[in-house]
Amino acid sequence: MLILSLLQTNPLVALAFIAGLVFGITIHEFSHALVAYRLGDPTAKLAGRLNLNPASHLDPIGTIALLVVGMGWGKPTPFDPFNLRNIKRDSALISVAGALSNFLFASIMATPYLIAYYTGALNQSIIDVYQIAAIAIWINLILGVFNLTPVSPLDGFKVLAGLLPRDWYYDFIQTERYGIFILVLLLFTGVIGRILFPIVSVLFNFLMPGFSAPF
Repeated sequence: MLILSLLQTNPLVALAFIAGLVFGITIHEFSHALVAYRLGDPTAKLAGRLNLNPASHLDPIGTIALLVVGMGWGKPTPFDPFNLRNIKRDSALISVAGALSNFLFASIMATPYLIAYYTGALNQSIIDVYQIAAIAIWINLILGVFNLTPVSPLDGFKVLAGLLPRDWYYDFIQTERYGIFILVLLLFTGVIGRILFPIVSVLFNFLMPGFSAPF
């Protein structure tokens, strides 16, 4: 009961964690829907996903998992590749949009801190605010980096597929059916954490120089 326990011991941190993750998931899935719509596929719009209402994007089980173990997930945003002009390229653009939105949100959140840091205006009040804001920044960096892992069903699979030469593309797509098993193996062995968290740390230190990571 990680988050439920944290709500009792440190409710402000718990609420910042929940808010950062909920908003991160929301903008992530909305960005998929928006880019798909701009590229000619109305599937997500017709499914009611082209909005910033968290209720449209949160998965019920993923929300429960958020409260119980501290990590949740959203409903996958649907798109029909046959509505796209260039399936290979446009599928990659739709897929990468989610992670880019998380990186953009984290960057916007960090901008006031960066300005204060590099202009010498950083003071204790700003640091106190960012003790909480840094949690949302960290979480969105994790969402972005994790989703770019090139293993199906994560977005990185289609992003990498879109970058491959056409001859390799078709062979790579055939591995999609095994992706979930590979992902579970990477998660349970801790391999994915050992790879991704150093990347997240580098990005966090770039956005928040001189600031300790919240987790």
